[in-house]
Amino acid sequence: MVRHIAIFIATGAYSGYSPIAPGTAGSIVGLLLCFVLDYLPVYAYLSAALAVIAAGVLVSGMAETIFKRKDPKEVVIDEIAGMLITLFLVPPGLVSALCGFTLFRLFDIAKPGLRWAEKIPGGWGIMLDDILAGAMANILLRVIMALFHQPL
Repeated sequence: MVRHIAIFIATGAYSGYSPIAPGTAGSIVGLLLCFVLDYLPVYAYLSAALAVIAAGVLVSGMAETIFKRKDPKEVVIDEIAGMLITLFLVPPGLVSALCGFTLFRLFDIAKPGLRWAEKIPGGWGIMLDDILAGAMANILLRVIMALFHQPL
């Protein structure tokens, strides 16, 4: 039972089994979760994001053992956490969500200066590069919003 729960969480409710772009599918799950969390107080959003990160470290490490390979492509809890960080304290809106999604995917795929994080063993190695990509996307999104002098 624990194994099945771990796989469900690690694969983002099985979105990581998408035959095309599983990381993007997981990011979409994260984006949908952001839309739900935007209706809650900031402390609830932050608590949920921290819970996703903690659970992600645990279950993604377990998933490596279950799938018998490092950073399995089916594991997308890291993309979900990255999206939660990307849109944290960003004014809700369709344009800001789409911009944040695009920026996060670009940082997640390109991993500028983040390759070192993938070398960390276990769950932290899977999660950290996406956590940092989310932080970079959040900062750049805020810069873009400031340049336009308004929320997107």
